[in-house]
Amino acid sequence: MWVRVLGAAAGGGFPQWNCSCPQCGAARDGSRPCRSRTQSSVAVSADYRRWFLLNASPDIRAQIESFPALHPRGIRDSPLQAVLLTDAELDHTLGLLLLREAGDLEVHATAAAHETLSTGTSLLQTLGAYAHVEWRPVSTGVEVSLADDLSYRAFPVPTNKRARFGTGEGEESVVGYRITDERTGRTLVYIPGAQELTASVIAHLEDCTCLLFDGTCWQDDELIQLGIAGKTSRDMGHLPISGADGSLEQLAPLPIERKIYIHINNTNPILLEDAPERRLVEEHGLEVAADGLELEI
Repeated sequence: MWVRVLGAAAGGGFPQWNCSCPQCGAARDGSRPCRSRTQSSVAVSADYRRWFLLNASPDIRAQIESFPALHPRGIRDSPLQAVLLTDAELDHTLGLLLLREAGDLEVHATAAAHETLSTGTSLLQTLGAYAHVEWRPVSTGVEVSLADDLSYRAFPVPTNKRARFGTGEGEESVVGYRITDERTGRTLVYIPGAQELTASVIAHLEDCTCLLFDGTCWQDDELIQLGIAGKTSRDMGHLPISGADGSLEQLAPLPIERKIYIHINNTNPILLEDAPERRLVEEHGLEVAADGLELEI
């Protein structure tokens, strides 16, 4: 199985257009080593020819252009087979509108995400005016074949974050995906948004080969300390990396070959390659994703 990180940042990208936090400032003036990142999306393939998207970020056009395997092979063509959505957040779904020229678009989403995209944001109605959208309902705990030798199983990622558009709430408003290469049994688990690492979520990490996990904020009150927002990381549905109950302490002991943070907010100091927080992550055996990271699992 091939995995390509198309975008590794949280909503807004890095640097974020209206932000002058220390990280964004360093990205612009080059004062500290760091790499710009687009908003998170991942492509997966069993044969390096047919690709499946995990979320469709607003930066999807640039991400496709940056990866030759996703370029058309005919006058009107695309290797993209389907999009799998973890939720209905704008930074995970706005890219669907940029795929409207496809004509036919297959979208896998839970009923909760579908409800938000239909009656909350009306995104699916807008997209449907340009392309035929085939919605594939995602049921957690069910193994689904994507293509020869590639399958997925979605699982709920509990959250009490209220849907911004007032719809699509419930047990399956946020899911993770466990993607399996049937030839080898090796697996990728993708969780770009997790409020807590519950026992049920950790159970879905068992025996996985590679984990791409929520690395949005370094500390819970990160945005509050910067004066950017009045919400904590958990309030926004994201478990912070640091702290006694943070993701770093919980993920470090797990026997997973590669553990990689993705969906990293522009305020997170791990984006700076010389930051002590970055060194601490790496000392604990975890990595920080960047656009263009390619994995063979």
